[in-house]
Amino acid sequence: MISYERFELKNGLRVLVHEDQSTPMAAVNLLYNVGARDESPEKTGFAHLFEHLMFGGSLNISDFDEQIQLAGGDSNAFTNNDMTNFYTTLPAANLETAFWLESDRMLQLKLTPKALETQRRVVIEEFKETCLNQPYGDVWHHLSDLAFRIHPYRWPAIGLIPQHVEEATLDDVREFFDTYYCPNNAILSIAGPVKSADIRRLAEKWFGDIPAGAIPLRQLPQEPPQQQLQQRIQRANVPVDALYLAFHTPARDHTDYYAVDLLSDILCNGNSSRLYRRLLKEQQLVNAIDAYITGNIDPGLLIIEAKTREGISLETAEAAIWKELERLQNQAISKRELAKYINKVESTLIFSETNVLNKAMNLAFFELLDDVDLINTEAEAYARVTTADIQRVAQQILTRENCSELYYLAGSGDGF
Repeated sequence: MISYERFELKNGLRVLVHEDQSTPMAAVNLLYNVGARDESPEKTGFAHLFEHLMFGGSLNISDFDEQIQLAGGDSNAFTNNDMTNFYTTLPAANLETAFWLESDRMLQLKLTPKALETQRRVVIEEFKETCLNQPYGDVWHHLSDLAFRIHPYRWPAIGLIPQHVEEATLDDVREFFDTYYCPNNAILSIAGPVKSADIRRLAEKWFGDIPAGAIPLRQLPQEPPQQQLQQRIQRANVPVDALYLAFHTPARDHTDYYAVDLLSDILCNGNSSRLYRRLLKEQQLVNAIDAYITGNIDPGLLIIEAKTREGISLETAEAAIWKELERLQNQAISKRELAKYINKVESTLIFSETNVLNKAMNLAFFELLDDVDLINTEAEAYARVTTADIQRVAQQILTRENCSELYYLAGSGDGF
């Protein structure tokens, strides 16, 4: 059981504290409720750009990382479609350093032509390296475009095209920062050998005077149900042919989320999972196969991806996959098979609780979902899933009309 205290400053900053006296290290996590889904279709990649800009210095701090390192810590960040998350671990004795640094860049980030140009180059180079020059690097651009028509999940967090960041003006990024990087759009979570009273004092001292922002009401278009199979063939200079099947899934707060997550594990999580055992070990149709969910806050995707062995066509591999999916739809799995995957999930959740950074991150994320207690009750939610639930969600989700299919063929092609 992870105990926590929650409070909110007058400016809207939500703060969560977990006291853990078993370690000398503390974790400071600052989550901003802004991701790629909050971008304009004509200006994508901004949330990811700010992940980099936030390390470019603020009014009183020229180098964020240097100050963290001098305090004996390290820091990093990540961006996805739903949020932007900054995290630091450092000795608890130097905890106030992290409060000083995070508050300074929240209040007065250094947004200058030089800072923008420096980080713009970094982000564009990352786009080229990971999406344009890496085999299968543009897969998410194709899958997102196939699966989503109106929801902003139709572009990945790195952006739709590099030109959007390349053409971003200083006014563009200032407007984005002023809109989303404010205390009432952020969640601060602390885990480590701390006292809640001390964290409250530090939060008031460093964040209390930062004014709240005028956050726009998020009104995202709801993706309509997919009515027919979406297909695309992509040729590129890749080592082997690859197949991707994407199925629409419920939102993160939907009661079926846990059944769908377990369904993806049953399909392909470990050497005894169905797709791995039948397609890779027994039939030797593929040399790699996986299944996973995106876990988005809004309705997301369950992905099956496979790379075929030499001489095996994608059509042959796909037919074998569909045979396994139909088996799940038509025949309930055994209680023993389901219990194995529930136990795996439970052990993963328990293991994650041993790390103060994981606890700080999870507290912030579940607060974003408006249900912090999930940090202690998710294992129970998985345990409540039945074999009938697995069969039902398989019947609802793993259908051809709900599928977006991408064939990635090795050979000459322009790529993305």
